[in-house]
Amino acid sequence: MKGACSSALLTDLYQLTMLQAYWQHRMDGVAVFELFVRKLPPERAFLVAAGLEQALDFIEQACFDEAELDWVANCGTFAPGFSDWLRELRFSGDVWAMPEGTVFFPHEPLLRVVAPIAEAQWLETRILNLIHFQTVIASKASRAVLAAVGHALIDFGLRRAHGAEAGALAARAAYLAGFAGTATAYAGPRFGIPVFGTMAHSFVQAHDNEAYSFTDFAESFPDNAMLLIDTYDTVAGARCVAGIAPRLAERGIRIKGVRLDSGDLDALSREVRGVLDAAGLHDAVIFASGNLDEQRVHALVDAGAPITSFGVGTSLTTSSDAPYLDAVYKLQEYAGQARRKRSSGKATWPGRKQVFRRLDASGLCASDTVALAHETVPGEPLLVEVMRGGRRVAPSPPLDEARTHCAAQLATLPPALRRLEPPWPVYPVTISAAIRALADHVDQRQANVALAH
Repeated sequence: MKGACSSALLTDLYQLTMLQAYWQHRMDGVAVFELFVRKLPPERAFLVAAGLEQALDFIEQACFDEAELDWVANCGTFAPGFSDWLRELRFSGDVWAMPEGTVFFPHEPLLRVVAPIAEAQWLETRILNLIHFQTVIASKASRAVLAAVGHALIDFGLRRAHGAEAGALAARAAYLAGFAGTATAYAGPRFGIPVFGTMAHSFVQAHDNEAYSFTDFAESFPDNAMLLIDTYDTVAGARCVAGIAPRLAERGIRIKGVRLDSGDLDALSREVRGVLDAAGLHDAVIFASGNLDEQRVHALVDAGAPITSFGVGTSLTTSSDAPYLDAVYKLQEYAGQARRKRSSGKATWPGRKQVFRRLDASGLCASDTVALAHETVPGEPLLVEVMRGGRRVAPSPPLDEARTHCAAQLATLPPALRRLEPPWPVYPVTISAAIRALADHVDQRQANVALAH
């Protein structure tokens, strides 16, 4: 059986029970599903789409292997012959999506799937799993990027991420949103993300004194002598660095910088900067970490603390203030007829849709309109075709291209939405008159059917 992350069984059981019912009742009409977010968390003014690349990989490759089919056949839940039907199941449909890095808002579909209903239904759980998680992290990371105002940010979150896949994909999503890199080594070869790292406190503790530890590390990494100086006393650690710097310089080794990981980072960075400058180490940078989030980064930058870059970990990879979104994947059309859900608080707008964004004269986002896909509406259409007939229409853009797109998107946000703290204005998202009319038509049709029975 395949590993968990690639298994066709990494899904909710109800996907399989519905597939059996579709198969038994010969329901094979074309369905349209859309993935969207119902509402923003109170801590967010906007969201950033991410995870499409991994979702498309899954869609293209999804199939059941023999071990998985054997489980389906013998678990006691499914009908004879169902596993044989699953053996041939592949995705053959079309997908439209917002490019990764696109800023979006509630009720706007960021993914549309058009395929025979069993194929489209089968994808729901894993697609949501992949896109939801990276969107959560990219949206969190983008806030830190805005807060840092040009200072470099490094993802430090693997060790407290909710699992291996989460840690790796968080590094990817953060880089997409504008982080400079990650401490997660795996993300280097896997995603082409710059990888950064220095030393831990244990390296310092394993030596008899800080001077020995700093010297040993600088000798091992003469081109990357970033020294962690807060194991015992931060300012004393800075003085130790200043003391060994001349001897290292005689051997051609330059102190690249120091890292602070605890305490009052504003006050300590100023003291440390003074020590380094007095020793002539004007080019040595100060890197700060230690349970940072966007608010703390913003406060340090706003205070003018002499910190060059920041490591952000736990708060990023867990999106601690807003760890989930009300993201859903809902049926909007089946067998040529628009469909919609009318549950209280969870009603959907029917039909296959497009999102059009209008910019103001200064190039900032002014409003969005959610319209039917065939409508002509002022603004730029945000969803583009990414799969046709079960295959990508073109190779996915490199991650750096998505990162550039995200930076351009963030630059179009009005200043009021770029603030870290509420209250934020509600960004105007209009549902077109044609969609509202279609919803009325669907409701009337359903009412007529109910009366007939």
